Amino acid sequence: MQRSSIWSGTTLNWRDGMRLLKRMTASRWFQVTVGVLAAEYLRLIWKTNRFVVEPPDGYERFDADPPAIVVFWHGQHLMTPFLSRQHRVKVIISRHRDGEINAIAAERLGIGTIRGSGSHSGDFFRKGGPRAFRAMLEALEEGYNVASTADVPKVSRVASLGIVKLAVASGRPIFPVAIVTSRYKELNSWDRCVINLPFGRGAIVWEGPIVVPPDADDAALEAARREVEAGVNRVTERAYALVARRGRAPVHEAHAK
Repeated sequence: MQRSSIWSGTTLNWRDGMRLLKRMTASRWFQVTVGVLAAEYLRLIWKTNRFVVEPPDGYERFDADPPAIVVFWHGQHLMTPFLSRQHRVKVIISRHRDGEINAIAAERLGIGTIRGSGSHSGDFFRKGGPRAFRAMLEALEEGYNVASTADVPKVSRVASLGIVKLAVASGRPIFPVAIVTSRYKELNSWDRCVINLPFGRGAIVWEGPIVVPPDADDAALEAARREVEAGVNRVTERAYALVARRGRAPVHEAHAK
């Protein structure tokens, strides 16, 4: 009986601790604190890595005819607030608790946010619904670039058809992009999330534009989806190849904010 009481008390204390931890991480003060620290850490990464851009006129191509839809893979997204230097950007971020921290960090870095999550079903967004899709369209109409992961939660490295439908509805081009660093830590998560580290080399690789015609049928939409998927794979692979080559002459220097 005594043994049972000891174990019961231990279980209760553990559960109380978990509930307390959950309440703390859900609190606004905790999310703001972590979000601000995350933003300042990303500034440190940007300023202490020597970035190159490929192609050399990548920013010029992207900035030539704004706005545009910028896509990248889940897990490779942390440095994306530094992609656009001249035009306003809004990024799609989930409504999850972790998403709230990401949103705080993005806004501190001067990036607007749209809240919602992707789905591979017929709708672009399963969480946030049509409202998030309309918000992305409105942002493009107002001249904001829209940045989003090409894949959706739990389905890593498979481009969503929703990105292509956004291009059709808005008439705006899609630019696959990757921004990586030579020093990083890869987490054991579904998206293999990369935590970038300071004091190394970095690369920003652009591709595009991918233009989807407004009268695209189902076959054309699927072809465009595959083109986006292949494009994001190419830029990601190329970016890591660039930072792995020591002594390679930089293609183009990116200036820290």
